[in-house]
Amino acid sequence: MITLDQLKEIKDRTEQLNRYLDIDNKRVQWEEEQLRTQAPGFWDDQKRAEEQMKLVKGLEKWINDYTEVKTLADELETAFDFYKEELVTEEEVDDIHARALAAVEALELRNMLRHEGDNMDAVLKINAGAGGTEAQDWASMLMRMYMRYAETNGYKLRVANVLDGDDAGIKSCTLEIEGEFAYGFLKSENGVHRLVRVSPYNAQGKRMTSFASVFVTPLVDDTIEVNIEPARISWDTFRSSGAGGQNVNKVESGVRLRYQYKDPYTGEEEEILIENTETRDQPKNKENAMRLLRSILYDKELQHRMQEQAKVEAGKKKIEWGSQIRSYVFDDRRVKDHRTNYQTSDVGGVMDGKIDAFIKAYLMEFGAEE
Repeated sequence: MITLDQLKEIKDRTEQLNRYLDIDNKRVQWEEEQLRTQAPGFWDDQKRAEEQMKLVKGLEKWINDYTEVKTLADELETAFDFYKEELVTEEEVDDIHARALAAVEALELRNMLRHEGDNMDAVLKINAGAGGTEAQDWASMLMRMYMRYAETNGYKLRVANVLDGDDAGIKSCTLEIEGEFAYGFLKSENGVHRLVRVSPYNAQGKRMTSFASVFVTPLVDDTIEVNIEPARISWDTFRSSGAGGQNVNKVESGVRLRYQYKDPYTGEEEEILIENTETRDQPKNKENAMRLLRSILYDKELQHRMQEQAKVEAGKKKIEWGSQIRSYVFDDRRVKDHRTNYQTSDVGGVMDGKIDAFIKAYLMEFGAEE
C-alpha cells in the first residue's frame, strides 16, 4: 500500500508539470491556432496548412497528456481516501499509483524534449573503429540494435547506405529514423560505443576491445533554411554493391557527394562526404544525399548554439558529444553509460534494442541543461 508521502509526491510533480508546461497558456494558444484552421481558403496553401495542423496537434498532445496525468493524480487521491473507508482494496490503490507514476514520468521525460530540433526525425550514422573484422562486426551489431529500437517504438526506418565489411559486419551505415521526437531521444546516443568480449574472430579466444562511433543529426526537410553553397559541391557515381539484381551491378546508381564546408564562425574547413545507395534511381539518391547534407549542416549550427550557451552557463555539467559514452561488457553481463552511471545486466535485451532506460537516464540528467 502506498504511503501519504507517495501520494503527496505525485500531486507535487503533477503541479510542477502544470507550471513547467504552462498548460493554461497552451490551452489558449490551442484555441487560437485551431481557429486559424477554420479560415476560408486554409487548404489553398497545402504546405502551410500542414505545418499549421502539425502545430495544433502538437499543442493538443501536450494538453491531453497533462490532462491524463491530472486525472490519474485525482483518482489516486480519491482512491487513497476510499481505502480508509474500505471502499477500495489495497491492490486497486497500488494499481492507480503505478499508472499515475508512469504517466508523470513519461510527461516529465517528454518535457526534456523541448529544444530546437528535438521534434524532428533523425539521421543515425555508425562507423566502425580500428580493429578490422571485430570492429566491423560490432558496428553491425549496433546497427541491428538501433533498427530493433526503431521497430519497437513504431518509428519508420530507412537504410540510406551500408558499406559492408571486408569479411563480416559493416564499415559504416546511415539510417533514417522517422517518428515523433526521434532526434530528441536518439541524440543521447552520440559518441563512441565500446565493446568488450571474447572475440569469435580471434583464434586464441582472447578478450578484445572494439569501438564504433555513432553520430546522430536531425533529419531536416525543405521547411528548414540551411545555407548550401553549390560551388562547394562535387558528385561521383558508383555501382551499388550487395544483393539487388542485375541493375545493381550494371548501373551506377550510387552517388557520392563531397561538400567543402567552411565553418562560418571559426573559418576552419573540412570535407563532408555522403554516400547514398538507398534506391536504384540515381536522381533520387542525389536528392536523398542533399537532404542528408542539409541535416549535417543544420546540426552543426545547432551544436554551435549549444556551445555558445555552454559558455554562458559555464557552471553546468558539460557533455562532450564525441567522447566514449557507453561500454558493453559481454562476459561480465554489463552495459554501463559513463555519463549517467546507469547500468544493466540485461545485455541481450540492450542488443535487442531495449535502450529506453539509457535514453531516459540521459535526458532526465542532462536534457534541461542543453
